[in-house]
Amino acid sequence: MLAKLADAIPGGDGWQYEPKWDGFRAIVFRDGDETYIQSRDLKPLDRYFPELPPALRAALPGRYVLDGEVVIAGPDGLDFDSLLLRIHPAASRVKLLAAQTPASFVAWDLLAFDDRDLRGVELGERRQLLERLLAGVQPPIHLTPATLDASCAADWFTRFEGAGFDGVVAKRLSEPYQPGKRGWAKIKHVRTADCVVAGFRWHKNGPGTLVGSLLLGLYDDTGRLNSVGVTSSFTMEARAALVEELAPLRENALDGHPWAEWAEFEAAARASGQRMPGAKSRWNADKDLSWEPLRIERVCEVAYDHLQGDRFRHATTFRRWRPDRTPADCRYDQLEVTAPFELKAVFGG
Repeated sequence: MLAKLADAIPGGDGWQYEPKWDGFRAIVFRDGDETYIQSRDLKPLDRYFPELPPALRAALPGRYVLDGEVVIAGPDGLDFDSLLLRIHPAASRVKLLAAQTPASFVAWDLLAFDDRDLRGVELGERRQLLERLLAGVQPPIHLTPATLDASCAADWFTRFEGAGFDGVVAKRLSEPYQPGKRGWAKIKHVRTADCVVAGFRWHKNGPGTLVGSLLLGLYDDTGRLNSVGVTSSFTMEARAALVEELAPLRENALDGHPWAEWAEFEAAARASGQRMPGAKSRWNADKDLSWEPLRIERVCEVAYDHLQGDRFRHATTFRRWRPDRTPADCRYDQLEVTAPFELKAVFGG
């Protein structure tokens, strides 16, 4: 079951609110000594998180299907970058990372127990069954906090961001579990930032004719332009129009470009057939992440949810061009910084 974006936390009776965890969505299947962890797109996750199956077997005996999230808790909150490092082909590397930065599983729904399929059962009853199943459970297995109080959810929305949470999810207590349907509401943090447009990538369905995404940059205190993410929220008509609009900025774009060395190394690697680190998506080996540089002249405003490290956590949403801004105006100090929050306060909730 999925969630759709909402502008505000819904109020009134009949809602359950939960923190929106920032990790890998996962379904856990358990039958005796067999455990299988599956991603949202049906891929197995067990090999990437070898520490979780034995923990699940030790903590929760029996037969069940759980819905939840695989997360890694770092000293400053949820650490999504450490999760990404697990998607690695070498078992020895995964084993090392599992020891250094162990993962946790946070459960928020119970879809089956013993021989009973619970998907047709109302959320309120499923939550009671889940709480009974996870009563006294120990880390790294956790039960997500939940509340029926909208004011409490609003407090979570503000405080928990410092621990790396995306926002709040609201669910109807009377609804069954509906796979594939966006029946939940997610309320996420949204802010805007002015960013340098330093390059672009072609769209997979139209190299040379359609722009896929714009590469964004922000200056730090040393004057270095850092790559902070992309924006790709364009219609097909806008993608075609961007080709002509960006054409003048492609001329002599590498002259004095702050990422020139990166671009030249990537071009040489592609010409030689070498697979560059980071040149392919870790999620899709066929996805081309090569890029085209642009002269550092244009600024755009984008909407983003939050910063993780020095980059936007998710792809941003293009709002508008900012001809009234200069690239030098695009600095990190314009961004809102959220105070850290003790993650253990949530895990222990």
